[in-house]
Formats: sequence, structure tokens, C-alpha cells
Amino acid sequence: MATVSSTTGATTVSGVGSGIDTASIVSALVAAEKAPKQSQITAQKTTTNATLSAIGSVKSALDTYRTALSKLNTTNSFIGLSATSSSPTVATATIGAKAAAGSYSLVVNNLATASKVTSAKVEGGASTVMNTDATTLTLTQGTNAYTIDIPANSTLQTVRDTINTSLQAKGITANLVTDANGDSRLVMTSTTTGANTEMSLSGIPALAIDGTVAGGTDGAGRIGAAPVDASFTVDGLPLTSASNTVDSAISGVTLSLVGGDSKETTITVGSSTTDLKANVQAFVDAYNALMTVINTQTKVTSTGASSSTSTTAATTAAALTGDSTMRNLVSSIRSELTKPGESGSLSVLSQIGITTTQTTGLLTLDSTKFDNAMKTSSGDVVGLFTGENGILNRMTAATDSYAETGGILASKQKTLNNKLSDLVDDQAALDLRITNLTATLSAKYNAMDTLVAQIKATSDSILTTLNALNNKSSD
Repeated sequence: MATVSSTTGATTVSGVGSGIDTASIVSALVAAEKAPKQSQITAQKTTTNATLSAIGSVKSALDTYRTALSKLNTTNSFIGLSATSSSPTVATATIGAKAAAGSYSLVVNNLATASKVTSAKVEGGASTVMNTDATTLTLTQGTNAYTIDIPANSTLQTVRDTINTSLQAKGITANLVTDANGDSRLVMTSTTTGANTEMSLSGIPALAIDGTVAGGTDGAGRIGAAPVDASFTVDGLPLTSASNTVDSAISGVTLSLVGGDSKETTITVGSSTTDLKANVQAFVDAYNALMTVINTQTKVTSTGASSSTSTTAATTAAALTGDSTMRNLVSSIRSELTKPGESGSLSVLSQIGITTTQTTGLLTLDSTKFDNAMKTSSGDVVGLFTGENGILNRMTAATDSYAETGGILASKQKTLNNKLSDLVDDQAALDLRITNLTATLSAKYNAMDTLVAQIKATSDSILTTLNALNNKSSD
């Protein structure tokens, strides 16, 4: 029986001569030829993509882990110090890497102040046109000078908006203050504090300001007192600062001056078990986050029946189950957990309450054991974690070859990407081979169909002739 098939707009008539569905035969033969290789390519693509994704997840987690270690790897993180102020309304304090225990007497006489200036009164207020031609305003502050381009026919409001657009990032803002008569002043404020930071403005005569002189009822100038440096004493030593944030008065301590009332405030830098515990917990959390990702990508999941001997029980492997790279990475990291350090009375993490959960490999921190250890050995914690032989340095070094550019994980990603590229080439080659095979088989079956048609036509002709001869003989 003849069939008609159409592909991509072309119509193929199958089995016209023979009555056999040659197109279906060709399709079945081609599918049978393609199936094994196609199945192989598809399976390899799926596996490779899954592995590549899993490696990417592990690499990202490892980078995050190493970043966390780097942030923690300072003496101050594990020395357990914190800074407190007896009068937070006068000053607050934070510590840095070079802080040392101590107590300091602070007296703040006055805070550092900023410049605030005003223009002369502008009759008509915000809608008054300040310039007929385009011009440039110049604002000076100390040794800095800024220019602001002002379009022609700009109103006072436009001038204000242009100044804000140009100088807000510099900490300088402008606004308008309007009185009961509708007359306005351009008022400018700076966040820069300290002596000699007065602002002056020139370029439009009506808005000229000299910030070194006091403004009058109608005249331009500064508002209030001239800006000054902060004045304070530390342990009786007189000091000044252009900023109210002072990081040079006490080594490793940053003071934030809040109010000046000339009253004594005590700044204390001392031990803080709470802060120290928080940093130890941060190390535990960073380690667990990495191990959780690795466990997820290497685990074997049981499915089906609860009994492993049941015929319906099955297991599903993750993308990196059995991967030697993951085993080596985990081994390199975990070996540092049990390696003794060189920190006086403390040599291993278990002494401060950090232990490993056997079922998951994750760390836990026993608060009670940690607090007890801090009563006698708090000074040795810093050596256990930091320094050349501290666990943070050792763990970082143990993972260098995996995380670095061109390292083990990056090389593995490159290999997998190359494999995906090869699979694309394999797919293209298979598609071409199948196209050629389809054409070859189609040609052969079409030739067969033509030959059958010819034989059938010859047979019909002979039978017709014989029938004619028989009919003549009967006559």
C-alpha cells in the first residue's frame, strides 16, 4: 500500500510501485541506528552538566569559606577585646586590629563644626531670574574649589537645584529660606567639619557669599559661629581633630565624639567573652556551611523500601558521589581540625568545646565548655586560631590548591566544559551521519520500488499478450 509523507515542505510518495510503506521502513532503520549513540550523548550531557553545576556550587562555597577565614584571621578577632564608654551621649568607641586593653579618661570640650552660609535677600523669591546669560558659579571651601554651570535665565530655584545636583556628592547642599514678604535666601550647608572650612560663592553678584564673615539681617555671610576643630583631652593630653570621628588618639580605638560637655568620660578596652564566643561561632558556621554544600553534592539518597535488602529499595547518587577530588578536599580540611596547635594551654579545638558530629561531620560549639575554658585560658585562644600556625592559616593553606585561579576545581571545570564542547561536536557528527543514512536508505528503497513497478508493468504486459493469444486461438 502506497503512503504519502511530507517533511519540511517536501512531499515524498512511498511504495507507489510496490505497495510497501518504504518511508516507515527507512524511518525505523534510521531510528534503530541512531538510538544507541543518541542515548549515550544525552546521558553524558546530563551527567556532565550536573557535575559541572555541583563543582560550581562547591567552588562558590569554598570561596565564601575562605573569605570568612580571612575576615576572622586577625589577632583582635580572637583576643576577646571590646571598647565601652561610660557616657555614650558624649562619645562611643570601637576597636580595631591594634587595640590593647586599657582605660582612658576622655573630656570633650567641643565638637567639630561645619560651615553654613547664606546669600543676601533675593526679592521675589524662588521664581526670580538670577542671570540672563549662561554663567559659572565657583564655590570654594578651604583648599577645594568647585564650579557649577548655570544656564541662562535660571531662577533662584533652578540655581539651588543645579548646586545640589553638582555638589551633593561632596557633602554640600543648598536650600531656600523664604520670609513673610516672599523674599528668599540661598542657604548652603556642608558636612565637612573643622577649622578653615568656610564656604564662599561667586559668579552671580546677587548670590555672592563670603563665608569668613558673619551674615547680617539682609547681608550674605556665615550663619552662626565659624567652623572649628573638635577639642578634647585624653588622659589630660589636649588634642584637636577636624572630624568628630577620631582614630588617631588611642591606638587601635576609634572614638565617635557625640557631645561636648567637658565632663569626664571613661573609655575602657577590656576582655569580652561574648565577642570572643561570637567569633568562634562564626568560624564554626563558616566551616559547617562549606561542609553542608559538599555533603549535598556527594551524598547517596535511599529511596523505596526502608529495608536495604528489599527488592523495591533503591539508592540515588548525587552529582559528586564518589568523586576523589571531594574526598581529598574534605580530608585536607578535616585533618587541620585535629592537628595540635601551639597556643600555650590550648592545642586542639575540643578544649574550647568545638567537636565534630559523627553523623554529619559538622562542628558544634558547647557553650558551657567554652565558658569554662575562657576562665583559665582566654589568652591562648588567639594563638589557637591566628598566627602562622593557627588553624585559620592552616585551613586556608590546605585549600589554596583547590580555590586558586587555575587550581584543582577550576581545572576540573575547564575539563568538563571541554567535554560539553566535544559532545556538541559528537551530536553534530551523529546528525550528519543520520541525514546521510536516511538519504542512502531512501534512495535504495525508492530504487527497489521503481524496479518492482517495472517488473509489475512487464508482468502485466506479458499477461495481456498471453490473454490476447488465448482469445485468438479460441476463435
